[in-house]
Amino acid sequence: MHSERVASRSADQRDSSRESRNGSPTLDAVSLAIIQQLQEDGRRPYAAIGKAVGLSEAAVRQRVQKLLDQGVMQIVAVTDPLTVGFRRQAMVGIHVEGDVESIADVLTDMSEVEYVVMTAGSFDILAEIVCEDDDHLLDVINKRIRALPGVRSTESFVYMKLKKQTYMWGTR
Repeated sequence: MHSERVASRSADQRDSSRESRNGSPTLDAVSLAIIQQLQEDGRRPYAAIGKAVGLSEAAVRQRVQKLLDQGVMQIVAVTDPLTVGFRRQAMVGIHVEGDVESIADVLTDMSEVEYVVMTAGSFDILAEIVCEDDDHLLDVINKRIRALPGVRSTESFVYMKLKKQTYMWGTR
């Protein structure tokens, strides 16, 4: 029985490293369970995670490191922007002429831009911006984003109040 469980764990460890057809890692049930444990509490000890998912502490540590290295997940402290000095947030919809991806790449390098997604909707790009105040936001939008070659127009959606910010969507 013990050797079957060890063999099963070894197979699970191999499965967690396979890639799907689009090049992203294919995650097995154990890796998904580890992610779920860390989404509930990013500081949960590896020993507790191991007990919950049926692996040793060392095996969990290896799995977590691999998930981090593959870019599957990050472990970060999520803050309330207001409490750390960022009084203005906005989602900016951007219309682009030409190569959308090159504009998205430039946006990702801006420290104020927290989220960039290329869309198939009304805008070519949506970017979430976190700034110290209105003047800072105006500077980022007017002098840096609108000044990019290929940016045709922008529309800003200024956040009045943040009601919910969570990263607990699970591992469906």
